[in-house]
Amino acid sequence: MEYIKDRSFDEERALYGSDGLVVEKCRFDGPADGESAFKESKNIEVKECFFNLRYPFWHITGLKITGSEMTMNCRAALWYTKNADIDDSKLHGIKALRECSDISVKNCDIISPEFGWFVKNVRMTDSSAESEYFMMKSEKLSFENVSLKGKYSFQYITDSTFENCNFDTKDAFWHAKNVVVRNCVVKGEYLAWYSENVTFDNCTISGTQPLCYCKGLTLINCKMIDTDLAFEKSEVEATITTPVISVKNPKKGTISLPQVSEIIMDDPEAKGEVVVEDK
Repeated sequence: MEYIKDRSFDEERALYGSDGLVVEKCRFDGPADGESAFKESKNIEVKECFFNLRYPFWHITGLKITGSEMTMNCRAALWYTKNADIDDSKLHGIKALRECSDISVKNCDIISPEFGWFVKNVRMTDSSAESEYFMMKSEKLSFENVSLKGKYSFQYITDSTFENCNFDTKDAFWHAKNVVVRNCVVKGEYLAWYSENVTFDNCTISGTQPLCYCKGLTLINCKMIDTDLAFEKSEVEATITTPVISVKNPKKGTISLPQVSEIIMDDPEAKGEVVVEDK
């Protein structure tokens, strides 16, 4: 392994095509404004580095980043990269992860619109994110103890699990397929429309018009707070432990809850059953 420490780089493709490199306490910044510092490299380890230039990690195989910072000027930092571990780092540039696979993100602070598009096999733990269109069209995600604030998250994702997370996000999980959300707080409008085979287990859900036009939807012992016009045209099996403002035209299945202020059944195709259980 070659070691580089306490240096600054601002030229174009400064370390292009490297193989077996440890870079520590270096800065990628400067007047030359060069792009793609590590492009087409493999077996790269980055420690406590500062990135203020675009596209540093494209087409990398075997990458480890710890204790580093990518500023808002570090645009599209990781694309087409495989087998990467990112720990204790700030990812603050737009489009920071795209078309990557086999990625671990831990203890990270993410502020990045359009983060995580078209990724596969991504595990994220103990991290926070602010993003719009977060994880669009991605698959095989595994999230634990992640907080998110932003709009339009997890749309078109497949085969994913989320545990002990807190999501404050509008239009989340649209068109999601084969997803389990367990022990999570999910706040936002129009949750999981057009989804298929999505399960919410012991979750707290809030916001208007959730869970409409769904197929194979399951809720297990969930709280629903300030939710109205829920389950319109959905095929659903649900056990809810809190009062709901209104349920509208569920297509199929059974919804069990302790109290509902209004049940709207004005669509002849609505065959779902709403069961109010006295407890």
